[in-house]
Amino acid sequence: MSHQESAKGWYQLIEDDNSQRLALTGNLTLAALNNQFGHLLKELAQHAKNPDIHWDMTNIRQIDTAGITLLWKAWGLQRPNHLTLRPEHDKMISRIENLPKELPKSKKKDLLWPMLAIGKQILLMWENLTSIITMVGQLALDCLFFLRHPTYIPWREISANLYRTGAQALGITALVGFLIGIVLSYLSSDQLKMFGADVFIVNILGVSIIRELGPLLAAILVAGRSGSAMTAQLGVMRVTQELDALTVMGIPHSQRLIFPKIIALGIAMPLLVLWTSAIALIGGMVAAEIQLGLNYYYFIHELPNSVPIGNLWLGLGKGVVCGMTIALIACHFGLRIKPNTESLGEGTTTSVVTSITVVIIIDAIFAIVFSDVGIIK
Repeated sequence: MSHQESAKGWYQLIEDDNSQRLALTGNLTLAALNNQFGHLLKELAQHAKNPDIHWDMTNIRQIDTAGITLLWKAWGLQRPNHLTLRPEHDKMISRIENLPKELPKSKKKDLLWPMLAIGKQILLMWENLTSIITMVGQLALDCLFFLRHPTYIPWREISANLYRTGAQALGITALVGFLIGIVLSYLSSDQLKMFGADVFIVNILGVSIIRELGPLLAAILVAGRSGSAMTAQLGVMRVTQELDALTVMGIPHSQRLIFPKIIALGIAMPLLVLWTSAIALIGGMVAAEIQLGLNYYYFIHELPNSVPIGNLWLGLGKGVVCGMTIALIACHFGLRIKPNTESLGEGTTTSVVTSITVVIIIDAIFAIVFSDVGIIK
């Protein structure tokens, strides 16, 4: 009888006159194998070429999935003819035996896959659109209900949402508006200097900020800040089953969650538009005084004469429409979130992207429809 040991002591090859027995020893774990996985695999695979060799696993101290995988590959993905093992090892080998032999082959893409992808997106857009229209109808019914029963109006929820979406957004909107006003004033002043038309910077800043940039900046910031927060809040309530609890208690989602958010953002947005436009004009006024030497008093005095009041009402109207639309989209995607964290992230991202896109579309529609409003000809 002869003995042959592996370099690391993972097995012993015992030979006698009639047979060979390979006794596995030591720890066949990922930590113990370390960088010797490939080397040991080659050694065991050489021994596995002998179909009459007897494999003995009873002396193994520790083995994990890495060790079982090593043996399974050495055996050629099948049990050897002669194998002695403990019951716990038999369970591990049975588990790896039941795994699929091959991964399912990926289906070849159809030549018409672009049309199929476009069709799926169109159907998804139609599904979202019908769901939002249904939500608008439910919101109208809730308004009628609250008109008949004023005591049920959720004043606290409206107040809380008004504070979160309005008061807490004053800082970021003021900062962005002030910087945009400075940038726009500096760029415009350089061009106006070339033609000696410095005084017309009041017209440029007034119309561009009050009519377009103020409402658009406020809407985009609110969509990224408050819209995402609304979607995430409803999504977390879905994950934690709070929405299901409200349903069990007979509390409608639309009256306690959706209605306060839409009303609050519809009130807060025009105020934020007014605030952002005012701060942006102050930034532009400061830059105009530094760059062109334009007096503050002259700027303030000429602003009402250069910018008709219709531009202000147009900007406030954009704020109301954009605010309620952002809240509607945020609530829609929040209620569609599935009870898992991955869906929560995807739903929040989709909500913000959709809100910003719709805000830009609304701004373009207002610009076309009201092209003759507030313009001095």
